[in-house]
Amino acid sequence: QVQLVESGGGLVQPGGSLRLSCAASGSIVSIVNMGWYRQAPGKQRELVASITSGGSTNYAESVKGRFTISRDNAKDMVYLRMNSLKPEDTAIYYCNVGIVTPKFMLFWGQGTQVTVSS
Repeated sequence: QVQLVESGGGLVQPGGSLRLSCAASGSIVSIVNMGWYRQAPGKQRELVASITSGGSTNYAESVKGRFTISRDNAKDMVYLRMNSLKPEDTAIYYCNVGIVTPKFMLFWGQGTQVTVSS
């Protein structure tokens, strides 16, 4: 059994910053890929950023230059630093992690709300 616990969401003004955290725990042999998705009301869930075990990153065009994904392999954690936030970044943000348990499985966090509003 694997659990993902997210934290760091909240209400922030446009131009502000937040940092999301996601901690994985449980029957983990190794963590392969880690990422963040988001889903705004009435829209499909979309990839925001991802990072491989080797540290290679990928970002949605809409967040490039503003968001930074990172991971701490020793702590089985992934972070999303969000700067210059815009109202259109408002969404529920979900952590997504690919874990060998020992078979490969994808897990989702419960989601954390990010609201950008003045």
